[in-house]
Amino acid sequence: MTFASLGLPAAILKGVRAAGLTEPTAIQSKSIPVVLQGNDLIGAAQSGSGKTGAYALPILARLLDSAGRLRAIVLVPTRELAQYVETRARDYARYTEVRIAVVFTGAPLVQQERMLREQEPDLLVATPGRLIELHARGCLNFENVEMLVLDEADRMVALGLAPDLRRLLKLLPETRQTIMFSITMPPELNRLAKEALIEPVRVDLAPVARPSAGITQAIYPVPKELKPDLLHEMLSRAEVRNTVVCTRARYGADRLARVLMRRGYAVKVLDDHPSQSERELGLEDLRRGRVQILAASDAAARSLDLAGVSHVVNFDVPQTPEDYVHRLGRGGRAEPVGDAFTLMSPEEQKDVAAIERFLGRAIPRVLLPDFDYTMRPTELRQLPSYDDEPARPADRARRPSGVQAAATRIAGLSTNRNAPAAAAKPAAAARGLNGGGRLGGAAPRHSGGAAKPRAAAGKSRDRSRPASRGSRPAPRPAGAAARAAAKRRPVTSAAKRR
Repeated sequence: MTFASLGLPAAILKGVRAAGLTEPTAIQSKSIPVVLQGNDLIGAAQSGSGKTGAYALPILARLLDSAGRLRAIVLVPTRELAQYVETRARDYARYTEVRIAVVFTGAPLVQQERMLREQEPDLLVATPGRLIELHARGCLNFENVEMLVLDEADRMVALGLAPDLRRLLKLLPETRQTIMFSITMPPELNRLAKEALIEPVRVDLAPVARPSAGITQAIYPVPKELKPDLLHEMLSRAEVRNTVVCTRARYGADRLARVLMRRGYAVKVLDDHPSQSERELGLEDLRRGRVQILAASDAAARSLDLAGVSHVVNFDVPQTPEDYVHRLGRGGRAEPVGDAFTLMSPEEQKDVAAIERFLGRAIPRVLLPDFDYTMRPTELRQLPSYDDEPARPADRARRPSGVQAAATRIAGLSTNRNAPAAAAKPAAAARGLNGGGRLGGAAPRHSGGAAKPRAAAGKSRDRSRPASRGSRPAPRPAGAAARAAAKRRPVTSAAKRR
């Protein structure tokens, strides 16, 4: 199959060739015809599978006749992904007149407002919070929007952006076409899909998440500010061969890499949304011993083939249970073996509980022998942040002082140190990192499950009325009008996948 056979116009095909693409990926070949026909779509595919082209190429094809109207919006969870999507879209549209812009939280609001008024984009890539801000300031008009994309929708929900998404859905025309891409479908996202999409076509190319029995798992409770010290202690007690350390955001991975390099480790950072060649090069450097540690954010780690990696350390608790399970699977090998250790601060206990509910069993808690959990942090100024960027002055002002925060976290840890320690067999804690060269030694296994969260039914609504009073929506592809008037059918297959 070729891109030309998918029905893309010549100008887009020229941009595709210039971008170095020769033939469509599986997700692109299945999704592009659906989007060109105007149908709603739910696509499930791993990062690196070409899903950006799966929605960007058909949207650009439909925007060739734009005339200074905002007709398509792509919502993404982070500024890094926003910049990546905008870059790819510009590559594909280089031989067209389609105007593309990007806005995201963390950049000066006034500059973005001025840019939107001057450029009048046809396609806008945005993070939800900044899009709401700009609309409230009156510099964005949604009445002509025909296409909406929710990219990495599960990550947006995990970051707590579901309320912003629902608010935007109410602001956008109800006759729009909605395209959702997500690796997983947690209950909250399933409810959102029922509210946002009408009779969506499903393209499911994401592997079913299942834990591997050959991976040793352990949770290490520790105050947040002591995580770098605990990680260094774990690494220094074992032979560091090929270890992947995962943080929640690229900014945290950069800062952690600097901390580790100062302590003598050879570290390479994998940026968010790397190309397939960059992923393979990073893993090749790790496996061949050119670097000891590969630091990656959750976004970058999602698409890594971790086959052959001996240790995976979650410096931050993964944002979704599926991300955690992916790192256990080690690239789908038949009998993968290795260690997966997670450093858990008191603030992250709820995230760990969600992972354990997903797994259906508890993960052993382990305390590292002879490590002082009440020590003063040695890297207090270099702590990685959970955020995508440094805190703004207003945010810092609302946070407790370092001493107060440290006391609170240590107190929080002390209230449940006995329970985690009791959950792990004493022999495992005593072994520490001396069992077979493992970072944390063999950890005891626990049985027992927890109830899985129930998915609530989404509210139905009538999307048959026009986009705005006194105006007619832009023409839609054949079948779109009838589809918009059709009765909603609940999205149930996502729940069955869980």
